[in-house]
Amino acid sequence: MPVIVLVGAQWGDEGKGKATDLLGAAGSDPVDYVVRYQGGNNAGHTVVIGDQSYALHLLPSGILTPGCTPVIANGVVIDPGVLLHEIAGLQERGVDTSKLLISGNAHLITPYHTTLDKTRERFLGKNKIGTTGRGIGPTYADKVNRIGVRVQDLFDEKILRQKVEAALVDKNHLLVKIYNRRALTVDEVIEEFLPFADALRPYVADTSLVLNRALDEGKLICLEGSQGTLLDVDHGTYPFVTSSNPTAGGACTGSGIGPTRIDRVCGILKAYTTRVGSGPFPTELFDESGEFLRRVGGEVGVTTGRARRCGWFDAVIARYATRVNGLTDFFLTKLDVLTGLERIPVCVAYDVDGVRHDEMPMSQTDFFHAKPIYEEFPGWTEDITGARSLADLPKNAQAYVAALEEMSNAPISAIGVGPGRDQTIEIRSLVK
Repeated sequence: MPVIVLVGAQWGDEGKGKATDLLGAAGSDPVDYVVRYQGGNNAGHTVVIGDQSYALHLLPSGILTPGCTPVIANGVVIDPGVLLHEIAGLQERGVDTSKLLISGNAHLITPYHTTLDKTRERFLGKNKIGTTGRGIGPTYADKVNRIGVRVQDLFDEKILRQKVEAALVDKNHLLVKIYNRRALTVDEVIEEFLPFADALRPYVADTSLVLNRALDEGKLICLEGSQGTLLDVDHGTYPFVTSSNPTAGGACTGSGIGPTRIDRVCGILKAYTTRVGSGPFPTELFDESGEFLRRVGGEVGVTTGRARRCGWFDAVIARYATRVNGLTDFFLTKLDVLTGLERIPVCVAYDVDGVRHDEMPMSQTDFFHAKPIYEEFPGWTEDITGARSLADLPKNAQAYVAALEEMSNAPISAIGVGPGRDQTIEIRSLVK
């Protein structure tokens, strides 16, 4: 059975939660494991089932599918208080969370990480990155600097204390001498963290071993990224990126599953473009059209509550996502949001100081100065939320989808025409 990787093909918020949920509920071959492989509670998924809407931040979307095992793998950074609050919230709504697995190698977000994150953003002023202030970046930095605290450390107070002591030597110098903040004590961090040990213990496992054994048994696994390709720390619009690798390559290191076991890489692609936070955005709209997309699309961040910046579809970054992820296909979401527009522009290339770029400019400077070159397509007025096949779509909507597919260099396998689980046109099986 295959391993499927789901990645955001833009700046995140493309609708990966719906795609993952659909995989978990897909017909005769349901996904057995849904694995979150990077990021933290700086991102989120919204999944709509019937008249119920679920906002997920750390938990994989598979938590909502009976029989599916949700996994938080080693590449994720975890705020234990946030995770336990999220688990409790789902349990109160009758969701069974007992099958959840958490990697003992996942790193923990501590109070000093969140304090440093918020403080640094304030000190950067106009040069701020636009982080969520949830400690994600500082936690990944400590991971790379080899002074991080992992989930497994909660179960050995001596090791936990040693690691916190080592980290606070550096952190307290920054807090007190640079940022004029109060120093944190080892005891207060330990006192806050130790109670999490018993609460998390039932979920902790060697998730890489579990997943590889499941593959040996013929199980179907979905690796779910958060954020999107253009927020990847290596391949995104640096420095306005996240601190991990949401791209398909990150799925291997973040889960402990080797690349030879991956059969399919599906990119989630919104029918227009959005991003949250700072950074360049060539097709961003500041007029009535941008407000239309924001209002009709409900473009507010699941985790942050921030209004998303909105713009027309950008075929240049779609092609880029196809290339750096090795995408096999796309799931196009929110096509219904465009209903009612007379004309729909699509960015087909960039103009950078009079030079046409059909591919992503190499330098940060060129991308910052990129101006979209648009091609316009006729819109449609018919309600498409009830469409369940391509033939059900208006001719202009069909033509728009066909054009995006050709420009993006990968086939479109499914189309979202509404927020509900059933509001999907499935062109190709999501699990085959």
